[in-house]
Amino acid sequence: MKLNELKPAAGSRSKRLRKGRGLSSGHGFTSGRGTKGQKAHGKTRLGFEGGQMPLYRQIPKRGFTNINRKEYAIVNLTTLDRFEDGTEVTPQLLMESGIVKNLKSGIKVLGNGKLTKKLTVKANKFSASAVSAIEAAGGKTEVM
Repeated sequence: MKLNELKPAAGSRSKRLRKGRGLSSGHGFTSGRGTKGQKAHGKTRLGFEGGQMPLYRQIPKRGFTNINRKEYAIVNLTTLDRFEDGTEVTPQLLMESGIVKNLKSGIKVLGNGKLTKKLTVKANKFSASAVSAIEAAGGKTEVM
């Protein structure tokens, strides 16, 4: 839903307010803004406190953003269990099957759940529990 798609409820008789369309409309002249002053003349930016030091500048800055951070698309063992026995699971296969929608910096396999099938899994990262579970099921892990 977008702001330009808003409409009154079905069966409603309320009409849109047309401000500034003459005195007889009831919303003419000052258009419901009152008389004079900053709010009548123009808009103020979001968070404006009338010249007082705004709250977002009173509060100290905290933390930082690491520009080298890598975010991985996460895949659990339960989702890998849907593939057939002996399948080579690659990031491209995960994208095509709709398990992963965005590859980000790569794929990380986590050991949540159980794996019953023998799979060859190719990914950028593996958790230690995922590697042991895949190898226990008779599969292989390959770091790309």
